[in-house]
Amino acid sequence: MEKTSYLIGLGSNRGHGRHARPAAMIAAALAALARQGLAPRAVSRFVTSRALGPGGRGFVNAAALIESADPPPALLARLKRLEAQLGRRRGRRWGMRPIDLDILAWSGGRWPPPPRARTGRLLIPHPGLASRGFALAPAASLAPGWRIGHPQRTLAQAEARRRHPRPVDRKPLRH
Repeated sequence: MEKTSYLIGLGSNRGHGRHARPAAMIAAALAALARQGLAPRAVSRFVTSRALGPGGRGFVNAAALIESADPPPALLARLKRLEAQLGRRRGRRWGMRPIDLDILAWSGGRWPPPPRARTGRLLIPHPGLASRGFALAPAASLAPGWRIGHPQRTLAQAEARRRHPRPVDRKPLRH
């Protein structure tokens, strides 16, 4: 079976068990991925960010580039099982969490494939990727040429636009 590449987002804002700090949780998740045959080919630097919503204290985030023969829904199921093994419990949407693993993008393009009928909660590229610097910057550092969004931009272009937004043209429209 042919393998495809995936960009996985990792985040933590609460330690758990032996891994008392969020950065240690990210490292533990990377090691757990490797034990499951999903050893990262590359890992971004760790970045810190403020929590979205009422999530409590700030997050440590990173991205990892992995390869898998799993289709996106099967890989997502594996990631959710790994989260549970690392102490994540489902609860409040924006709550504190020891680990969060998301599929940000994959070399197969969009999921579900066109026509893009919403068949569940999995959408690739991740719908919030282009607007969330804590995910976009690490992802762009690993796969700058991957395309996302509408209009199609590379991750590097999306990150540059996020960091340096164009000023709004305030000239009055002429009819």
